[in-house]
Amino acid sequence: MTVAQTPPMGWNSWDCYGASVTEAEVRGNAEYMAQNLRDLGWEYVIVDIQWYEPGAYSSQYRPFVPLEMDEFSRLIPAANRFPSAAGGLGFRPLAEYVHSLGLKFGIHIMRGIPRQAVHHNTPISGTSATARDIAHPNSICPWNTDMYGVDASKEGAQAYYNSLFELYASWGVDFVKVDDIAASRLYGYHAPEVELIRNAIDHCGREMVLSLSPGPAALHAAEHLKHHASMWRMTDDLWDHWEHVQVMFDRCHEWSQHAGPGHWPDADMLPLGHIGIRSVDGGGADRMCRLSEDEQRTLMTLWCIAKSPLMFGGELRDLDPFTLSLLTNREVLHMHRTSTGNRQLFRRGDQVVWTARGEAGETYLALFNTGMEPDIIQVNGTLMGLNASLTVSNLWTGAQVTEHSNQISAEVPAHGAVLVKVLPA
Repeated sequence: MTVAQTPPMGWNSWDCYGASVTEAEVRGNAEYMAQNLRDLGWEYVIVDIQWYEPGAYSSQYRPFVPLEMDEFSRLIPAANRFPSAAGGLGFRPLAEYVHSLGLKFGIHIMRGIPRQAVHHNTPISGTSATARDIAHPNSICPWNTDMYGVDASKEGAQAYYNSLFELYASWGVDFVKVDDIAASRLYGYHAPEVELIRNAIDHCGREMVLSLSPGPAALHAAEHLKHHASMWRMTDDLWDHWEHVQVMFDRCHEWSQHAGPGHWPDADMLPLGHIGIRSVDGGGADRMCRLSEDEQRTLMTLWCIAKSPLMFGGELRDLDPFTLSLLTNREVLHMHRTSTGNRQLFRRGDQVVWTARGEAGETYLALFNTGMEPDIIQVNGTLMGLNASLTVSNLWTGAQVTEHSNQISAEVPAHGAVLVKVLPA
């Protein structure tokens, strides 16, 4: 895969607008990204779930309501929410606008074929098979009623997915997040449909990042995921609760050996800044992120040193200075993009330490304190092959010190992180 050679970075509408985002909100956030974040590597603008549902109003789904659909069983944008899609234009005008800003455009889809297409037995482009012929009516999403699964063994199944991605390619889509497909432990890993989708992307003539949700994906599926997808979720939806962040230390550690160019384990979106504007998920409504500043810095540090994709979930246009500082730290983002050998060095009680190699010979070290009290974390440089006096630069604060031994030590606040770059003095 030539896409996603580094972990994708962008904005996704889910954490702030749920299923109800509008074209004006997408355009506004894209404009902010182009003006303030694009040069730092933030590039994808993703319209999340139910862009085809005219009456969507929050993160709660209206069950069994009519959806906007074309004559070939394919869902299309609701024109009352995305006015430029009227007249059969779909997302092409919005994608063209996003591209004009120097950014890339993405959408969310649910696995399968619309239930209403099956109930009306509508045609499928490129085949004599109909929606009813390829549907797997016992394969349903437990939390959304829009779709039936597709039976990959049926004639017409590949043609259906090919027709979807041909449509998306004609719109100019660069990124597709497919939902209800990856969570082996909760809802099942739907490998046959993953393969249909991979084939359809390869067939459509346009490169696209393929993101699979929700998680947690299972480690036994790692090779299949790496072969077919650009990124996949290690967790179910992650929200602004410390408990959600805390469990990601183990998951990032378990998956670290499987991260590499073109295939990235995904720790989920960054629920930072102003979120819950029209969403009730995560146990809250319209709010600023409930994590403390130390917890937010921990989240960002772990995601970056573990090389997770970075998808910001808040409203960009009213970013507070602290959140903006997390998204615009050039040294941290350079580490995220260019470092290699990213791994957990050790875990001792509440102390977790990660390390990575920089492209110019530097060593990165992330010191995490998951405990309830401040703690001093010490690392012997010999663990990373460092045997001389060291220059240690704190990437979040900019402070620099020379250690006259190979011992690195820092006081780390409760639920906090210290991220340093280390060079021989």
